[in-house]
Amino acid sequence: MVQTTPRRTTVAKPAFLALFCVGAFAATPAFADDTNGAPAGSADDQRDDHDVIVNGQRVEEPTSPKQVAPLINTPKSIVVLQSEVIERTGSTSLQDALRTVPGITFGAAEGGNPIGDRPFIRGFDSQGSIYVDGVRDLAAQTREVFSIDSVQIVRGSDSTLGGRGGAGGTINILSKLPVNRTFATISGSAGNADYKRISGDANIAFGPHMAFRIEGMWHDQSVAGRDAIWSRRWGFAPSFTIGIDTPTRLTVAYYHLESHELPDSGLPFAYVCTATVCNAPAGNFTTYPTLGAVTLANGTTGTVSRNTFYGLKSRDFRDAKTQTATIRAEHDFGGITLRNTARYNYSDQSYIFLLPDDSTGNVIGTSATAPAAGSAAALRGDQVTGGYVWRRGNTRYGYTESIVDQIDLGGKFKTGSIEHSFAVGAEFSWEKSRRGAYVSASGSTISPRCNTATIARFYCTSLFNPNPNDPWVNYTSDTSTVQTPIVKGAVTAETQNDANTVAFYGFDSITIVPSLILNLGARFDRFTSKVTLPFAAGATSAQQFTRTDELFNWQAGLVFKPTADTSLYASYATSATPPNALLGEGQEPNALPTTVATANVLDLLKPTKTKTYEVGAKANLFHERLGLNLAVFQTDIDNARVLDDSNTVSFVGKSRIRGVEFSASGQILPGWSVFGGYTYLDPKIIDGGFTALTVAANGAAAAKTVQVVSVNTGKQMTQTARNSFTFTSTYQVTRQFSFGGTAIYMDMQYGGYSDNRKASQTTAGVVTITPATTVLSRAIPSYWRFDLNARYAITRNFEVSVNAQNITDKAYFSQAYTSHYAAIAAGRTIFGTVTAKF
Repeated sequence: MVQTTPRRTTVAKPAFLALFCVGAFAATPAFADDTNGAPAGSADDQRDDHDVIVNGQRVEEPTSPKQVAPLINTPKSIVVLQSEVIERTGSTSLQDALRTVPGITFGAAEGGNPIGDRPFIRGFDSQGSIYVDGVRDLAAQTREVFSIDSVQIVRGSDSTLGGRGGAGGTINILSKLPVNRTFATISGSAGNADYKRISGDANIAFGPHMAFRIEGMWHDQSVAGRDAIWSRRWGFAPSFTIGIDTPTRLTVAYYHLESHELPDSGLPFAYVCTATVCNAPAGNFTTYPTLGAVTLANGTTGTVSRNTFYGLKSRDFRDAKTQTATIRAEHDFGGITLRNTARYNYSDQSYIFLLPDDSTGNVIGTSATAPAAGSAAALRGDQVTGGYVWRRGNTRYGYTESIVDQIDLGGKFKTGSIEHSFAVGAEFSWEKSRRGAYVSASGSTISPRCNTATIARFYCTSLFNPNPNDPWVNYTSDTSTVQTPIVKGAVTAETQNDANTVAFYGFDSITIVPSLILNLGARFDRFTSKVTLPFAAGATSAQQFTRTDELFNWQAGLVFKPTADTSLYASYATSATPPNALLGEGQEPNALPTTVATANVLDLLKPTKTKTYEVGAKANLFHERLGLNLAVFQTDIDNARVLDDSNTVSFVGKSRIRGVEFSASGQILPGWSVFGGYTYLDPKIIDGGFTALTVAANGAAAAKTVQVVSVNTGKQMTQTARNSFTFTSTYQVTRQFSFGGTAIYMDMQYGGYSDNRKASQTTAGVVTITPATTVLSRAIPSYWRFDLNARYAITRNFEVSVNAQNITDKAYFSQAYTSHYAAIAAGRTIFGTVTAKF
């Protein structure tokens, strides 16, 4: 049972982590400070015969059996976000860290799309294409950075690497694991908005071949520039390795993260436009979130400040927990390495979060005057002149569980004068997710949403002056006067998804001559999923639907090397997303039937497929201290799931993204490090299929639906910015003092499109389509953001640092949903950190 009271619950890097040929994960030259004068006993102060030099930093030479080629020989656009960038920028979550990477945008959550990391790569939702140490991490969650060593972003169609999904690319999180030296680091931070954080990392070597490592974190803060919002979390990640630097190695690791927060969904969009409600101006009109001065339909003008929060402390909450256990065994047979990775993951989350809803025109209003006296609307006190927000409550609880086993064999061999660097492997996985909703009344059965009764119950609140401390209580229904606690729905109302995967893959980097390298990769997946629906009314058992898809994906690339440190390449890669790929842990545009009434869709379903064409150039300069990458690409979706003109599911939707990416990582000059780049995207929905319009009954003519061309056709793909730029730089002024900063530019992003086309019919059933007078686009404006940081080493073992994020206190929006709302970013946040290294 959920109480209706405020929630206050407790609390060395790789030189070349290469790809599996063209699709595996690889690392760029590390972003790091010159390590002269590193604190005594730190990882940077140690020296090992297996170390190599990258960007002025000594790092361990990798030994993974999946390494088939260094980055310079890999025909793929890859960005590697090192822990130094994460630490320097003061990032504490994966989403914070990924903002420093150009071309990545973020989608927002809504009722059916759970709260969690939702990055878009090259315009494609990559929520289901996130991996930890090469193993899929399916659960919707907000990931921390305390145990992250680096994050590898592989861009372009990438199902050959990880299996289903990967239309725009994949994200692989590499964990901090034991190394053969002893060191410890502990940091404490404090700042404005009640910012408090403690983190630590300790590695203990028991002789040359055995080590234990543990990272931990505790974090507590409000959000600068936002009213009432708070977030608390803690976690730890121990790991133990036997056999370091020997032919046989065993690593056992565990990860635990628990978080509690009052979630924030930002501000509502101003206007709405559908066939039933359209208060937007005529023509092609773009609406933005309500921030600043807002004029209502009745002519009244007010101000929505950036700290405005429409949620309810007595109702809204989010609790989440993630637990992961991993066992990895490796053995070297000469030049061949065999590795087996087994992982168990359990994640759960539950929440009720406010979605400021604009669906019935409450925000701006639908009329300049109140209802006429004596009408039913006047008696109810309908608010139609604007200035109100419906406090829609989105609820969810559930968990995700998985067991994955991957076996890999990799190494090198020659056929005559041709050298092969290969990796072959297999994956076997079982995944399960189960979800339900809380029983909570919030006015969803009342239309229009805001009237005298719903305002009195705090279902609706003022656009300009909401009070998160309103004494909201739950009732058994929208019109009942009987109070009741919020409880989970019945078990029979829950939805369960199960999936099994059997996959085989192989990759080969073929050096034909030193200047010409052919990269090949292929993967076959047999993906079986089953959905168990909630019990239908009066039923004694649940309806189940099962589907099996066999997916074959491949990639090929040719690399020409004018010099040892430069390369030119061309590549082609595919990806496939089968129905039910996310098991309900994300927005599922190609889902299995969700009701018995839609069961007829099952046999029509197909995987959605993409393909990417890419050419590019790479260079490692200044003795591999600076890495540069330029890529030009096109990604096509040729069979996206849409409705056809007979209101039937069809796979004829088409989208296309063309783009250019440039990235740089490393040292321009000794002591001057840079990380970032620029991305231009031309994302277009070529064919969005059709949309159904409801035709009301007229005399003998029964009600029906008719199809019209989707309003999305020809529009820019949503959650995608045409231009994005990031630049993070650090300069080592003296051996003790360094400073730097980050500049981020993000172009306008669209959340969704709608219009007010209508359909009517004569008594003879002749249908007439009334053309749209308004085509509405929901968007968030472009923005610049600037951060600063500085560090000073007091001694070899102690340093202090200061981070100032969003230094100009820019009010900008970081996420846009298809409708209703956009998430607003935190204001200026300044915190200091004291770090001790041993």
